[in-house]
Formats: sequence, structure tokens, C-alpha cells
Amino acid sequence: MTKENSFFKHKIGTNFKPFIIAEMSGNHNQSLERALKIVEAAAQAGVDAVKLQTYTPDTMTIDCASREFMIDDSNSLWQGKSLYQLYGEAYTPWEWHKPIFDRCKELGLICLSTPFDNTAVDFLESLDTPCYKIASFENTDLSLIQKTAKTGKPLIISTGMATVGELDETIRTARENGCQEISLLKCTSSYPATPENSNILTIPHMRELFNCEVGLSDHTMGVGVAVASVALGASVIEKHFTLSRIDGGVDSAFSMEPAEMKQLVVETKNAWEALGNITYGLTEKEKSSLQFRRSLYIVKDMKAGEVLTPDNLRSIRPGLGLSPKYLDILLGKSVKRDVQKGTPAYWNLI
Repeated sequence: MTKENSFFKHKIGTNFKPFIIAEMSGNHNQSLERALKIVEAAAQAGVDAVKLQTYTPDTMTIDCASREFMIDDSNSLWQGKSLYQLYGEAYTPWEWHKPIFDRCKELGLICLSTPFDNTAVDFLESLDTPCYKIASFENTDLSLIQKTAKTGKPLIISTGMATVGELDETIRTARENGCQEISLLKCTSSYPATPENSNILTIPHMRELFNCEVGLSDHTMGVGVAVASVALGASVIEKHFTLSRIDGGVDSAFSMEPAEMKQLVVETKNAWEALGNITYGLTEKEKSSLQFRRSLYIVKDMKAGEVLTPDNLRSIRPGLGLSPKYLDILLGKSVKRDVQKGTPAYWNLI
């Protein structure tokens, strides 16, 4: 992919509002109709992209009930399921991808996906996906990184549990295989995550360390962590999305509903706009507020030759006269002409 036609150059970066990805994951609950409604709701919320996950239970794991293939974590949403059962419930049938991609295109959304093996990459290439998302649990799968990088498409990579050394290896592999556009998403691999274990101060550190775009794959509830991440330089925000948490589904408990996603779009854009530039002093928008600043004014009618005293010269609002810091210098000086009450004090009066 040439730089002139690059996805990131025209979509992602600190010169653009945050790029918001609505992650559908398994929230379609095995209904294509619901999946298309999720796309429509995402468009109405104002997101930039909808993301799928491209795998089957058999490309993820094997159907085995032995202990290591079972989810045994009392804090997990998926406690008691086998890995194979979980992925059977959550996967998006591959024949659904094209209608979902087409609906996104009709609504002006970008559709992308997370491939979990090389066959998924080949399939997504047939749909001309504009970029690839690498899941946090797959970011050390260098074979997958090589395969996706060789497409020449940008990679958005969740960091999850990866160490600095592992991320360095991942990024080197991507770049050595032709990927020039990479965005790392700070990601906490717990579902849901909490603000206190989000550690988003890592975001600017990642930008400096790896010289790439950075963002957040956010599993917390609400918009606070995402908004804060924008202030730290995040240019991509990914959030799981559902029509309604009460409808259930494998990821529904930590997914945003449409009204919440719309709030995320608005508030992250507000945070980005608020960053502005480093500036001090009066801005164009603040000129009218000079009325509320203090300055030196003549507060009684005066004749030429009269002396300025605390009785006829005061620091009051508005702020159109000399700064109050000059009060002691003016006191005791004579005015050289008649002056009316309400005249701002300037040097040419004395």
C-alpha cells in the first residue's frame, strides 16, 4: 500500500478526531438479522468502523473436555464452558461476512476484522478488507503477523499481556514483512476490565518507544477511560458494542449500548478538540470577556490639572484601560485635559 493511499494517513492520527471502532464480536447471538441491526445502530451512533472476528471453533482450538481446555475462573463470564463451546457460540459464520461488509459500505462505515489464522487472512483478502486487527491473545503469533503484514495492509494490534520484548518482536516482524502502518492499542486482557488496571499512561510511552500510532482497546464500562486516553494521545478507540446488554450474549456484559456509544463518539471528539495548542494570553474567542477583567478607570469627572487620587482613579471592570499594576505609578500625576467619569486610564491622560 503506497503512502499516498494509506489508510492511516487519511483516517487515523492525532490530526484527526479519534477513530472509533465498534466491536461486534459474538453479540449478534448467531443471528445475521441482529448483526445487520448492530451495524445500523453503530452507524447511527457515529462510529467510524465496525469490527468482526473471523474464525471457527476448529481454527481456534479442538473439541476437548480435558481440564486445560475448560474455562475455570470464577471471575470469568464464561466459567464452566470449554473453549470449543465458547467459540462455537461466539463465532461469526464466514458466509455472513460479505453481507455485513456490504451493509457497512452502504452506511459509510469501514468494516474490518480480526483474523485468527492464515485461512482467515486469505478469506478477508477476498473481501478486500482495508486493514487488519490483531487480537491481544494473538499478538505473539508471529506466523499470523507475517501473513497479515505481507498483505501490505495496516495492522491495529492490541497489546494485552505482551511484554515490551514481545511487542518489539511483533512490530519488527510486521515491518520486516512489509507493514508500514501500525497502531498499538493499550488493552487489558480481562473482561470486563476496571479503570484501576487500565494503566493508560502506557499510551504515550508506547508511541515514543515504538514510533507508531497508539490507541485503546477498552473493556471497561462507561466512557471515562476512553476520554482520558485521548488526552494522552490515543487516536483509535475500540469498544465492544451490542444492541442491548439485557439480550445477553458472550460479550454483552462489557459491551456498550447505542446511546452509550454515541456518547463515546461525542466525548472523545470533545477531548481531542480540547487538546488544541499550547497557548497563553488572549484568544479571539476571549475578546468579549475583557469586559470582566479589571483595569484602571477614571471614576469621577476631572478638570485639566487635577491630581489622580484613590478617590478618582480605581481598578474596576471592564478591562479596557491600563493594567491595575500601574495604579501606584499614576497616583499623584495630573491629567492634562478634562476627563469624564468612565474613561479608561491611558498614558496619554497624564
